[in-house]
Amino acid sequence: MEPVVAVHADWVGEALGIELTRTSSLPLARRLYRALRAWVQSGRLASGCRLPSSRRLARDLGVGRNTVLEAIDQLVAEGFLETRPGAGTFVADLPFGGVEAVSGEVPGEVPEASLSSRGERLLRFCAPPGGHHGAFPPGVPALDRFPRELWQRLLKRHQHDAPEAWLDYRTQGGVTALREVLCDYLRLSRSVRCRPEQVLVVQGAQQGFELIARMLGDPGDVVWMEEPGYGGAQACFDAAGLELVPVPVDDEGLDPGRVPPGHAGPRLIYVTPSHQYPCGVTMSLSRRLALLEAAETHGAWIVEDDYDSEFRYGQRPIAALQGLTESARVIYVGTLSKVLYPGLRLGYLVLPEALVAPFQRANARLHREGQYTVQAALGEFIAAGHFSRHVRRMRDCYRGRQALLRRALAPAVARGLVLSEGQAGMHLVAWLDDLALEATLVARGAANGVTLSPLSGYYLAAPGRPGLVLGYAGTRDDEILRAGRWLAEAWLSLVEERAVSS
Repeated sequence: MEPVVAVHADWVGEALGIELTRTSSLPLARRLYRALRAWVQSGRLASGCRLPSSRRLARDLGVGRNTVLEAIDQLVAEGFLETRPGAGTFVADLPFGGVEAVSGEVPGEVPEASLSSRGERLLRFCAPPGGHHGAFPPGVPALDRFPRELWQRLLKRHQHDAPEAWLDYRTQGGVTALREVLCDYLRLSRSVRCRPEQVLVVQGAQQGFELIARMLGDPGDVVWMEEPGYGGAQACFDAAGLELVPVPVDDEGLDPGRVPPGHAGPRLIYVTPSHQYPCGVTMSLSRRLALLEAAETHGAWIVEDDYDSEFRYGQRPIAALQGLTESARVIYVGTLSKVLYPGLRLGYLVLPEALVAPFQRANARLHREGQYTVQAALGEFIAAGHFSRHVRRMRDCYRGRQALLRRALAPAVARGLVLSEGQAGMHLVAWLDDLALEATLVARGAANGVTLSPLSGYYLAAPGRPGLVLGYAGTRDDEILRAGRWLAEAWLSLVEERAVSS
């Protein structure tokens, strides 16, 4: 017997009710017949779907049952529907698109999507929809190493024990237990100055950037951005109507002394001082102090994005910029997407005292607080030591995966390919000689199932420095070797072609 495809009786009755409200001179039975037939022919009602009973339809539509039966009997006679004794009425098994609809209406042209200028600008920062993560997408953690069974047990227990209040709208800034353990973690591991009340749990760092832009910036205000820098932050601030001013990054990080002339003072300054994204450098102490002084001079807020400081290899952890001075004008932004998994959609802000209350109120109004059971499970995950153990395991894993990538690229490195130091983080940068080489490698990589992110795409001002951002953390060992060897061979081949042609 063929499987039965269920159709929810509620939506069928409601949708037919909408059809019958349209002005028409046709009898009700005829209008009902035409609507059902059009739905069958268009696939809106698929083969095998069971229709609500005639009594149910008559009651939902407020018409006589004979009216419904007249329409259904006609459709059965024409072969669009079939009745099965004791089971009900079903859509017949018809070939898709076998007949044309008879709605009697001439379909109009589909209107073109008309986006706002802000929407058009936003799309410039958006990559095409992606699917499978192979090699080498940046920013993706080792999803295959996450302790899923343990996490599911914690989630299940906290879901079962969740108080009724967590089902309601919340405005407290996040689960108290999570804010407390995050505060302890940040004070000990990152030298962040904070109390639990200053921690605002948000649905990822991106939402945090958006909230900062809305609360602290007006359209046209200037935000200093690292050049090159993180596209996610660029998109959030640009979408808020802020003026993005690219400030060059060198071996010491963002240089406040190289701000392009002709712009107003900044309202926001966005930096990744612990591990600059994507170049990987650590901001020197002199630059940090200069940045704090510039923020004080301009009355600006520094947005410190500390996205992957947990992963350092052979270096001691670097204290957060936020903790350098008591009165620092710094908003610390943390994420759990890199250290745990992106689908968790949890991040946090550490706010100066004066911003805590307004940010909590605005966040509750604009985005609503949620996932309290997930937050509670995460709080236990951290408090019980699972988080620190997971970080240690991932640090070892990523150190090993970086070594595998370097081994795979060794033949190219021996011939002159330059890689970043890789003393921290989840990606390497391969520096290239020109943009044409970058574009060719990116295109060939896409054709061979290898994701190569062009470094030039991280620049706000064209043309940008050529290179490849190679994320290794979320790529399995065998795939690192395969894709890395392919990249080495592709680079060597192109270099040799150029040498011959010149």
